[in-house]
Amino acid sequence: MICGAGSQPAAASQAAHLAPRDFVRSPAALAARYTTTEAEAYTRWLATNHYENFQVVSFLLPKRLHQDFYNVYAYCRWADDLGDEMGSQAESLHLLAWWREQLEAMYAGDATHPVFVALRGTVARHSIPPEPFANLIRAFEQDQTVTRYAAWEDVYAYCRYSANPVGRLVLYLCGYSDTERQKLSDATCTALQLANFWQDVTVDLEKDRVYIPLEVLTRHGYALEELYARRWTPAFREVMREIVARTRDLFVEGLPLSSMVDRRLALDIDLFSRGGLRVLDKIAEQDYDVLSRRPAITKAERVWLLFGSLARIAMLRAVPRAA
Repeated sequence: MICGAGSQPAAASQAAHLAPRDFVRSPAALAARYTTTEAEAYTRWLATNHYENFQVVSFLLPKRLHQDFYNVYAYCRWADDLGDEMGSQAESLHLLAWWREQLEAMYAGDATHPVFVALRGTVARHSIPPEPFANLIRAFEQDQTVTRYAAWEDVYAYCRYSANPVGRLVLYLCGYSDTERQKLSDATCTALQLANFWQDVTVDLEKDRVYIPLEVLTRHGYALEELYARRWTPAFREVMREIVARTRDLFVEGLPLSSMVDRRLALDIDLFSRGGLRVLDKIAEQDYDVLSRRPAITKAERVWLLFGSLARIAMLRAVPRAA
């Protein structure tokens, strides 16, 4: 049950610095009514005070889009925290269902939660349909009930809900809504999600989640029990070799997107893609052993990636497009 929903009114300032987990347990924050200014201040605070120190807004992003990105980020952050930070599966599922109700209410013209009070303006300005937002909720619900994936198609289906909506939301915010760009974005976002999975195999094991398709483990003669024992073998090397190669193909498939968008967005896309490819390189360089050591990109490598992306985008814009 949502604590205190519908209780006595409280000042909106009660929610000014409350993360989602604390907000849903605050009757005052839930009962308060928020102006657009107050709501945008909340999403801005949430986006600029992230516990993972993740930069929501790129330094190249036009200032006019900053608040819209904060609003979309706040929605995603709330959905993520409701799925992962509540302490129990039952509570997470209940709260995610409530979050979906809030989303549907916003699209019906009735927003009360500060995230949705802020987000409704973004949705109207950029003509964003409800599907990307709803799909993210579906992914977080799936995380509560599904911990194994039998085949590649099952993993791809999960990524369609967990990763691809984020890329599509970014495209909408930057003025793109066509199918061609969305398809390339989907390839990039799925690849980024997969690269993160392969980088964090042991992290997910701690949560009893395995994203490596079971069919791949079987094909190479590697048992799930060996994975939980963190046992690196030649068979595991072949498992990783296969999933890294398939992920690399997806990154390559999505690379043309950077030549089809505004220069500022192109740099971010190219940088994310090259960063993901570098993660795959790091996995290969340590003989595909992600069980004893997490592959990570160094600060120096990040600088070189940035310089490389800047050079590629400059070259792309320097070559005249064919008529």
